[in-house]
Amino acid sequence: MALTMMAAIGIGMKQEKKMPATPAPENELKKRNAELEKELRESKEREEQMKRELQSAWERLRVAEEAEERLCSQLGELEAEAVYHARDYHARIVSLMDQLSRAQSLLLKTGASSISLPSSS
Repeated sequence: MALTMMAAIGIGMKQEKKMPATPAPENELKKRNAELEKELRESKEREEQMKRELQSAWERLRVAEEAEERLCSQLGELEAEAVYHARDYHARIVSLMDQLSRAQSLLLKTGASSISLPSSS
């Protein structure tokens, strides 16, 4: 009777558990291999994209450096020209001051006291 009762409630008897059908190890390996190959392709594509971006950045840097060199050269030329003009203007001012000084001296010597000159202060 105990055996029947145990059988009725399901104790002590072998029960087959239904396991989900697992794919064969070969199929699992093929699936995993396909996933890894896909990841590898994607990784190589990202690497190639990064190489292209790096090459593009390198080219932009080269162009910027060349432009900087040209600008520095032009700036140097402009500075030299500015110095030349400043010296030229300074020499002209000194020359005009000298002429003015001689003219004033000449006027004083000739006795042109009737001509009033503005005083330089």
